[in-house]
Amino acid sequence: MSRPKLLKLPEVLEEIDMSRAAFYRMRARGKAPRLIKLPNGQIRCRRDDLDIWLTSYQEAA
Repeated sequence: MSRPKLLKLPEVLEEIDMSRAAFYRMRARGKAPRLIKLPNGQIRCRRDDLDIWLTSYQEAA
């Protein structure tokens, strides 16, 4: 079983073409993809979670 691909926040922001500030505003409203906080404090997003989140917005458009 392979490990899920974990994206760094700058990679996520680049892919969705969004500023960090706009992303955190969405996150505060509960509208951002799920994030994982690693034991060292770094933030990651599972590739699968980002894809599901993007699909949900494509369906709503």
